Amino acid sequence: MLDLVAVREGGTTAQALQIALQTAQHAERLGFSRYWLAEHHNMAGVASSSTAVLVGHIAGGTTTIRVGSGGIMLPNHAPLVVAEAFGTLAELYPGRIDLGLGRAPGTDQYTMRALRRHNLESADDFPREVAELMSYLAPAQEGQRITANPGAGTQVPIWLLGSSLFSAQLAAQMGLPYAFASHFAPAMLLQALDIYRRTFKPSAQLAKPYAIIGVPLIAAPTDEEAQYLASSVYQRVYGILTGRRGLLPVPDAGFMSRIDPQGRAAIHDFLAAGVIGSPETVRSGLEDLLDQTQADEIMFVCDVHDPALRLRSLDIAAQAIRERSAELS
Repeated sequence: MLDLVAVREGGTTAQALQIALQTAQHAERLGFSRYWLAEHHNMAGVASSSTAVLVGHIAGGTTTIRVGSGGIMLPNHAPLVVAEAFGTLAELYPGRIDLGLGRAPGTDQYTMRALRRHNLESADDFPREVAELMSYLAPAQEGQRITANPGAGTQVPIWLLGSSLFSAQLAAQMGLPYAFASHFAPAMLLQALDIYRRTFKPSAQLAKPYAIIGVPLIAAPTDEEAQYLASSVYQRVYGILTGRRGLLPVPDAGFMSRIDPQGRAAIHDFLAAGVIGSPETVRSGLEDLLDQTQADEIMFVCDVHDPALRLRSLDIAAQAIRERSAELS
């Protein structure tokens, strides 16, 4: 599960944070293996700006599920600060913390400059900063001038995240696990996975390629209800595409019929990896995605305005995966 911690129309930020924790606890009961929090800044309706704090909040309210960042946008932060934050989390919740890294700012250029002030480093410095961060999390060496305390020796698992071919190539080169952001940018999914697997070099962290794909999920007893619930996401995506971001809207059954064909096509392209529908539709969609991608894990992004119906979506998806696993075993 990947959570942007959506603030809902009619709701508050405090409620969004509580819903995130309740969702993580529910995902843990269902047997989900990870719960990641995204990093975004200066975005109305998204309450995941302080990602490391949220990781601690979710980890503290759960017991077994791995909790991590999906991801920390490294251009926004000094690697040493990230190492200290996630080193602290690893000491508090040993064996349960993941550190996913992205090279985009997760915001606009004005906000990025506000985050790092006069730091001139950019996304182009990403490979060097990943290596620097990994060195801080590795066991401290004799004579090392800068040590992350906490952090050194925790060896928090690092994942590279991306929506293009760059991070696929870098993850392969560095021998790191890879998560593709197909939940919002699915166009290069298959090409990125192919490059990652074909050029992968084993490392101390990982012997063979390991990939996660992001999948938008809305599930309900019927296809019609699922499409109705998904209209909240359709509205939000359209807002992103047209520069009008806001809170997660209430469902609107007539929304798609009121926008132009070009807008509808853009929404469908944005959500092309999505699985939206009844239990049968969800299972079929997941099977198709797994057959196409051979992904090692699926990471759901599930934004439903009604929190209880969000949990129901996860129930339906978990059941579909259990059924597939039973048939394959």
